[in-house]
Amino acid sequence: MKLDAPKGYSVIPAVQWLVGYQRNNLLNDTVAAVIVTMMLIPQSLAYALLAGLPAEMGLYASILPLLAYAAFGSSRTLSVGPVAVASLMTASAVGAVAAEGTVDYATAATTLALLGGIMLIALGFLKFGFVANFLSHSVVSGFITASGIIIALGQLGPLIGISLKGDTAPVLLIGFFDQLAEIHLVTLVIGAGAIGFLLFSRYYLTALLRRAGCGEHAACIMVRAAPILIMLVVIPLSVLRDFESLGVPLVGHVPSGLPPFSAPNISWHLLEELALPALLIALIGFVESVSVGKTLGAKKRQKIDSNQELLGLGAANAAAALSGGFPVTGGFSRSVVNFDAGADTQMASILTALGIALAALFLTPALYFLPKAVLAATIIGAVMSLIDWDVILKARRFALADFVAVTLTLLVTLMAGVELGVLTGVAVSIGLHLHQTSHPHFAVVGQVPGSEHYRNVMRHDVITHDHILSIRIDESLYFANAAYLEEIVYDQVAAHQNLQHVIIMCPAVNTIDLSALEALGEINLRLIEWGIALHLSEVKGPVMDALGRSSFLQQLSGDVFLSQYVAVAALTTTENADLAPT
Repeated sequence: MKLDAPKGYSVIPAVQWLVGYQRNNLLNDTVAAVIVTMMLIPQSLAYALLAGLPAEMGLYASILPLLAYAAFGSSRTLSVGPVAVASLMTASAVGAVAAEGTVDYATAATTLALLGGIMLIALGFLKFGFVANFLSHSVVSGFITASGIIIALGQLGPLIGISLKGDTAPVLLIGFFDQLAEIHLVTLVIGAGAIGFLLFSRYYLTALLRRAGCGEHAACIMVRAAPILIMLVVIPLSVLRDFESLGVPLVGHVPSGLPPFSAPNISWHLLEELALPALLIALIGFVESVSVGKTLGAKKRQKIDSNQELLGLGAANAAAALSGGFPVTGGFSRSVVNFDAGADTQMASILTALGIALAALFLTPALYFLPKAVLAATIIGAVMSLIDWDVILKARRFALADFVAVTLTLLVTLMAGVELGVLTGVAVSIGLHLHQTSHPHFAVVGQVPGSEHYRNVMRHDVITHDHILSIRIDESLYFANAAYLEEIVYDQVAAHQNLQHVIIMCPAVNTIDLSALEALGEINLRLIEWGIALHLSEVKGPVMDALGRSSFLQQLSGDVFLSQYVAVAALTTTENADLAPT
């Protein structure tokens, strides 16, 4: 059923789908909510432990944030909550300011969520949705892949019953091999069994269920519910075989009840320490959420508003902070499950929040007996989809700059930690972009015979004229490439004798700043001294407007032509028949 949105409700997008909400929408959303709730219970617990926090905080972060995003988010199917990468970054940031297991540690985590929420809301009101464009796909892919590896390595500890601490791959690997002799056999069996079942579910269970007559959609849903199936088997087994007496690390006591509603006790020192990590977590989460939201929205022809997403995610993180949670974002796996389960609107998230709340009220006693190895297996199974080695190969084949960005981001994240990794990725991307634009591609062009098109003389058989030099610039002109532009023109003029005219072809020039304008003026004066006229062709309207606000056009020795063909036709001294299309 299509839910048409009334006009004028952009501040609270929920109104758009609430108006016209029907019974079949409620049925679809309810089914999706039940499925997502079953998946989120083990995930929420696992991600809280990954962040170094009490398990119940994972449940808290999956209640009120869902309601906040449902009201203010623009995606109808995105599911918000704790995710692997944000949890890892939380552990890294908070671990630098407080000791794990202390009240200060939990306070720092909620503060991190609050800071991130405030930043996202501020960016939303300022219409800064475009900031997602500053984190390239290469950087994000490299960072997420490296984070997935670090997360998986970090979970080897609880998977086999050893204590494993560290924020980088080398530290985790060294700790793992140093403690191999201390492996707890029963814990290893439980963890290996859970991992084995998850792998079996991922790669074989779908095919088996389809052969048994189960529909593809239902089979996929059952596969994604594999973690809850493990819990349903392991918890009773833990009680019957008394895993606690065998030395198996359990989740332990999880307080029953709804999350407390209060603001974290914040100090200025804490704000200073967490400001940068909060911004990084917020931006990474925003990019991930927008990417997932747009992917799912495209399947239902639903528009995702980046600025509204800033507000929605900001509200979700603020809600997490006020309800004893930690940073949240739109997760890929939970959103895909929500979508595949048939969710029509954010009512599915509202009902999911209700389901998690009921679990927090009534199911927590059973969670006491859940082995931490099962949660570690759940995390490893979830992050396997994050590790994408193909992105390196694709980047290498496509562009050296992307390859450098993704490789450096991945390596620095693995070796030095998540914060430095993402900062390195952003810095490298900006640096490579500046290097590329400071040395723009250019081509000496000539006329393709029988047409009005002009192409690179090195790639095509074209018509040229000894007294005319045509140079195409394939980049906007600004301070970083102004000097390079002069160098290009002077080098090409020196390489061509008997010149009377130089035409700079500008189809790819979208902007010209003051530095580039000064460079053009200097080129014009230098060419006048050499007895050569400077012309421009195919100048875009906004660029022409900018030139018109200066004195450059009055000082220009030549003309500005509508097209390169018209320019050459006007300047050639040979028969125009040579230029006319056949």
